[in-house]
Amino acid sequence: MLDALQTVLGFDFGLKRIGVATGQRITATAAPLNPLAARDGIPDWIKIEAVVKEWRPHALLVGLPLNMDDSESELSHLARKFARRLAGRFQLPVFMVDERLTSRAARELLAEISDRRKGKLPSLDSTAAVLMVEGWLAAPTTELKP
Repeated sequence: MLDALQTVLGFDFGLKRIGVATGQRITATAAPLNPLAARDGIPDWIKIEAVVKEWRPHALLVGLPLNMDDSESELSHLARKFARRLAGRFQLPVFMVDERLTSRAARELLAEISDRRKGKLPSLDSTAAVLMVEGWLAAPTTELKP
């Protein structure tokens, strides 16, 4: 089944913003997309639908924000709820991806990039989504149940 999943969209769920990245298996790379606004954890489903229609992914990835001791937080439960809704709306496989430390790594990466070049940088949220997607592409997990 995983071999058929050539293009994925990754979502770094947040209460105010949802980072988005597209990735593909041939090169195992991802690219940031514009983050999507959320209001108290409620996403703009019209914009999510537009992104899904534009990129036509074979699967969706949702970051699972676990605590360092592997326990789940309230945000973990909200991310799983978001994943269930994605699966229901788009009838695509949805994989939960451990996203611990992606925001920290994204901050470090953006700081390094900004030191080397001028101009607009991708958002922290979508950069975290890129790191999550690339991690999954390198070692796909099969946790389908959000």
